[in-house]
Amino acid sequence: MPTPKVIAIHDLSGFGRCSLTVAIPVLSAMGVQCCPLPTAWLSTHTGGFTGYTFLDMTEEMARAADHWASLGLRFEAVYSGFMGSEAQMALVSRMIGQFRAPGGIAVVDPVMGDHGVRYATYTDGMCRAMGKLCEKADVITPNLTEAAFLLDRPYEAMPQDPEGFQALARELSGGGRRSVVLTGAYSCPEDIGAACFDRETGRTELLLTGRVPGEYHGTGDVFASVLTGALVQGDGLARAAQRAVDFVAACAERSHQEGIPRREGVDFEPLLGLLTRG
Repeated sequence: MPTPKVIAIHDLSGFGRCSLTVAIPVLSAMGVQCCPLPTAWLSTHTGGFTGYTFLDMTEEMARAADHWASLGLRFEAVYSGFMGSEAQMALVSRMIGQFRAPGGIAVVDPVMGDHGVRYATYTDGMCRAMGKLCEKADVITPNLTEAAFLLDRPYEAMPQDPEGFQALARELSGGGRRSVVLTGAYSCPEDIGAACFDRETGRTELLLTGRVPGEYHGTGDVFASVLTGALVQGDGLARAAQRAVDFVAACAERSHQEGIPRREGVDFEPLLGLLTRG
């Protein structure tokens, strides 16, 4: 059987574990060919660093898409993360229809903010455009802040209990049209994980692991990359989400033990063997 291919549409940072520097090794370790399409090049990611460089890649993205179309390429998954403009989101929306293979999936991580705060590069128009992009997805992976933006509600109105998280995941599904993995869900202060709505089964459930002290940049990218790889491998949504929850927890535990600075992201590279099958 040919190795499955995934387009990974994210920014690329020279330093700091996030986005493509996470997606490429994670998907490769899971036996998936990662085909990167950078939305921007940065010297470092933007969390905890100042003075970073930024190169917008929108025009190059469009040229790459045209070339891939001329080759007749199709991919088992189209997987997107951080977007730099409304134009990029419109391009990715078209690419989902153009490059998703029959039976393939589109995974959209609607990267817009965290802890109730929108990222500095995002505008109201970009948040609305991200909502439109999510309508094209088979699976979305928002955190609680991004869920608030997608539903146009105050962050303070987001639920803080297991039943509320599961109801929110169902609501984000757009009437059951897409599956949802809501990250940052919990049942008590000692655990953390995700609330899932599976459009195939109509089920919602909470998938948890023990909470590790500290918070690290890029864990959302690790989570969504493992989830995407597992789905492409053929796992159901709950199994894929649980693998992502467990791997992020293992990476966070190692990073805490090793004293890794928060802004550098989780020390995931030594643990990639956990993702390799047979």
